[in-house]
Amino acid sequence: MIEAQGLTRYYGDTLAVDGVSFSLSEGEIVGLLGHNGAGKSTILKLITGALEPDRGEVRLDGTLMDVADDQAKSKIGYLPENLPLYSDMQVVDYLDYMASMHGLTGLAARNAVVRSMKTTELEDRTFDRIDQLSRGFKQRVGVAQAILHDPKYVILDEPTNGLDPSQTLAMRHLLKRLSKNAAVLVSTHVLQEVSAVCDRVLILRAGTLAVDQPLAALSASNRLMLASSAASAKVKTAISGIDWVAAVSEDDDGYMLEVSDGALVDDRDSIAGLVRVLVEADVPVSGLSAVRKDLEALFREVTEAHHAA
Repeated sequence: MIEAQGLTRYYGDTLAVDGVSFSLSEGEIVGLLGHNGAGKSTILKLITGALEPDRGEVRLDGTLMDVADDQAKSKIGYLPENLPLYSDMQVVDYLDYMASMHGLTGLAARNAVVRSMKTTELEDRTFDRIDQLSRGFKQRVGVAQAILHDPKYVILDEPTNGLDPSQTLAMRHLLKRLSKNAAVLVSTHVLQEVSAVCDRVLILRAGTLAVDQPLAALSASNRLMLASSAASAKVKTAISGIDWVAAVSEDDDGYMLEVSDGALVDDRDSIAGLVRVLVEADVPVSGLSAVRKDLEALFREVTEAHHAA
């Protein structure tokens, strides 16, 4: 497990990261989300040992991370935003060279190159020069170098940046393959990428961690939207006998019902009982549905809260 505790980093007088804490466990794909300048790349450099924090610490499987600790760093595969590629080299030669940088030689290096190329589906580009590759294939080469040494943790900074839709889809599939053998942390500012592949989301706001939440929790709901033309007083009177409806408020689309137990919004018997009560009270029901928050709405709330402050 990677554990970040109270990470703080300044660039001169500018506070880039302010007291950020989170963890990354095996088997997870975690999305690090935030506007440009929110501190995403700085955090990745801190947890990979490329930068030292001014305050706070990073522990890797319980051991304190040190920028000079090459053994600890060997557990991490890192793809920075600016691809570390040598454009005039062939793909296979570049990966062989990077394998040597990880201390791999002979058969071990050859096996590592073959494995990483297979994982990233680069076999057909083995002898292509890197400068002749599309942006999507260059990104794959960057990921391939990050996983050459079979790391336990894979950290990728904006891996879909600049990719077209088909290349983005290929990268999503690649991330899912990587997560079978490693924990994956992906930095991005694209909401759709987090929604498509991640199990958990971290949202940064001006260098602070505003959200650390499983994506599955975003679909949970404790509100129902009732579409009805009935007067407010009539709706509230009818619902007053439903003990699991905590509050009723008017909304542009009808009435918002706050539910005391979120599980009930998906319980067919409970919903059927509510509709029956409304109909018996002569309240017309045009629609009744759970109101679910999505990642876009959550991100907007976080951003608007920052601007309001």
